[in-house]
Amino acid sequence: MKGLTIKELKIGDKASFQKTITETDVYLYAGITGDLNPAHINQVESEKTMFKGRIAHGMLTAGLVSAVLGMQLPGPGSIYLGQELKFTAPVRIGDTIKAEVEVIEKIEDKNRIKLSTTCTNQDGVEVLKGTATIMPPK
Repeated sequence: MKGLTIKELKIGDKASFQKTITETDVYLYAGITGDLNPAHINQVESEKTMFKGRIAHGMLTAGLVSAVLGMQLPGPGSIYLGQELKFTAPVRIGDTIKAEVEVIEKIEDKNRIKLSTTCTNQDGVEVLKGTATIMPPK
């Protein structure tokens, strides 16, 4: 299984992945990373925050972008070099998040592409936006 090369990629190419965030996802992510912030795992404490309840880790949401890049566009064999991102709204347990990427720039002499990265919830609310830099497979 091999992803698309820089010659095969075109400006405007898009791909997406969608997942419903579960309580199990949040607890597994907390355990793997050690991020046990009460905003994610303690209902009583999280209700005292501006979010009035538990939210998913921002980087868990960003991980959905990584899934699109590594598995679809450009796909297997690509190297994730960088990501600028902004968390624009909270993700709650039970939200269905769509991660979408779009090729916005090709730097052929360096074998690099830039992609816009966006995550939206089931209501169409943007929860993450940014730009990724990727080295597609040769």
